[in-house]
Amino acid sequence: MLNKSLIAELQYEAGVTRKLLERVPESKFDYKPHEKSMTLNALSIHLAEIPAWIGPTVESGEMDFGTMEYKPPVVNTTAELLKLLDDSVKSGVEALNKADDANLTGVWTAKNKGVVIFEMPRIQVIRGMIYNHLYHHRGQLTVYLRMLDVALPQVYGPTADEQ
Repeated sequence: MLNKSLIAELQYEAGVTRKLLERVPESKFDYKPHEKSMTLNALSIHLAEIPAWIGPTVESGEMDFGTMEYKPPVVNTTAELLKLLDDSVKSGVEALNKADDANLTGVWTAKNKGVVIFEMPRIQVIRGMIYNHLYHHRGQLTVYLRMLDVALPQVYGPTADEQ
């Protein structure tokens, strides 16, 4: 039953994320508010792929960030960005549909080159490391969009742009 709650939250929040990503202007993909910041394109891609992390979390017992190979997807249009999000959410929902309570309460381990960083129940990884990570970067995206004078949609209530 835990998976149903996680799926409902993911689907709701994916809708909010989609509203923001729909407004990402392709002409500003290279924009960075600061030299240490990610580009708008890199931040948007990161945000769109976070829900796909659910699969490896429920399907394995650990991940070693120091040895895994990662190549970020290439996204050249807002439409491609939205497809990345939709595919990511779909894979997350499919993984959660297969996960039972025993799986979700089982321990998952994060490592860096074999050294344990943390161990915690998968449900805590999903809520803390995946969902909260999504919300954090979504907040960053609202700042980028505001700085680019892009009207912000409602997220959890009215914005200065949409009452």
